[in-house]
Amino acid sequence: MFNITQINWQKINNLLPVIVQHATTCEVLMLGYMNQEALEKTLAEKKVTFFSRTKNRLWTKGETSGNFLHVVDMSLDCDQDALLILADPVGPTCHTGEESCFHRFEAQSEADWTWFTKLERALAKRKFADPDSSYTAKLHAKGTKKIAQKVGEEGVETALAAVTQDKQEVISEAADLTYHLTVLLHNMNLEWRDVLAKLKERHQGIGLHPEGSNK
Repeated sequence: MFNITQINWQKINNLLPVIVQHATTCEVLMLGYMNQEALEKTLAEKKVTFFSRTKNRLWTKGETSGNFLHVVDMSLDCDQDALLILADPVGPTCHTGEESCFHRFEAQSEADWTWFTKLERALAKRKFADPDSSYTAKLHAKGTKKIAQKVGEEGVETALAAVTQDKQEVISEAADLTYHLTVLLHNMNLEWRDVLAKLKERHQGIGLHPEGSNK
């Protein structure tokens, strides 16, 4: 965590630009501004609080809607005049009811990980859908053993495609494998974030250079 005294408040006219990013999806949720009091309140309560330039007062995101932004982590930029916050949002962030204030992005323009995590959430919801209308729900209805069997089949097919050096087939089979593995995780009440946490644990201390591990 940074030291609040590092900020050059005079340089930014006592208003610190703040970008809030979804801690899981990496989606940029909103942009706001904090004065020193708003930042101190955010640090103390772990809920994002801004300074409203229109109302000329502190404003905790979600104070009326209940859609709070719970702080996971935060960091100043290299010039110490802008702040990035990773947050877990409760409900939609935008006043329009959208998850992000930058919701006008088309699906094909979204960052890959943002798109994938939205897909994972959609698949998680289908776990409880009607098996007659959803292949995902049908897999869950058949149970863990059947889903695990599908993961094994797709894994073998991916490996065979690699052996034949068919790149397009590898892509196709890897997509099938990823889908079925996602369903398996959800069937066991797990998420990809649990897998990522294990990867982080294994590669702790080596930054973005996994070749430094013994894997």
